[in-house]
Amino acid sequence: MKPVVLAVGCHPDDIEFMMGGTLLLLKEAGCVCHYMNVAHGNCGTSRYNSGKIRKIRREEAKAAAALLGGEYHNSITGDLEVFYTQKLIRRLAYVIRTVQPDIMLIHSPQDYMEDHMNTCRISVTAAFIRGMRNYRTKPKSKPIFKDVVLYHALPYGLTDWVQTPITPHFYLDITSVIEKKEKMLACHVSQKVWLDESQGYDSYLIAMKQMSARVGGQTGKFEYAEGWRIHTHLGFSEEPANPIKDILSAHYLSVNK
Repeated sequence: MKPVVLAVGCHPDDIEFMMGGTLLLLKEAGCVCHYMNVAHGNCGTSRYNSGKIRKIRREEAKAAAALLGGEYHNSITGDLEVFYTQKLIRRLAYVIRTVQPDIMLIHSPQDYMEDHMNTCRISVTAAFIRGMRNYRTKPKSKPIFKDVVLYHALPYGLTDWVQTPITPHFYLDITSVIEKKEKMLACHVSQKVWLDESQGYDSYLIAMKQMSARVGGQTGKFEYAEGWRIHTHLGFSEEPANPIKDILSAHYLSVNK
């Protein structure tokens, strides 16, 4: 059976910025890919009301998922409403039980933004309870008894929120898919103006490529790269595992493992 991958970002375009190249490589390698943003992206605008921007950003995210060739899953809450609550854990746990992933790509536990860090915590817990028969998801779902390996992306900016650098366990060479990663990010048209106005980016596409190049530069080998840390296997698989290394060995560069 083909490996199943579930990428969980916080806001529309978060997957593209720090996970998109890896997701594209896994898709090219034959994996079944699923794409989900926890938040609607409704605060990422200076021009539209909440309902309008939610619709715009949903269609942009759907277009990015379609370009990937992945299955899109609807968001479940608003921007800055991403808290570590049972409500959100139950909703995401339902998706995990439905998708039954072998691999999950999720945010870093340390990041510059709490929405991202809370999305990470929710993702980890929702995966952890996938096999607990007495845990009620929303909607209801049956438990699954399947190993899953969780991978944490690097945070945007490559540091935590007190500027301590985050060192990955391994890098992946995404040079061969950087143009497609850029096309996926370009689907999020509404974000160009917002990021220009709110955070002073000259271009979110240029910012993404520069970040990927910075990570590639850390390797001394790859032009563009993404970095990853592997979550402990305890509660998720019987033994330590690294399926990404097995699937993407030609793109893989270990740091300390």
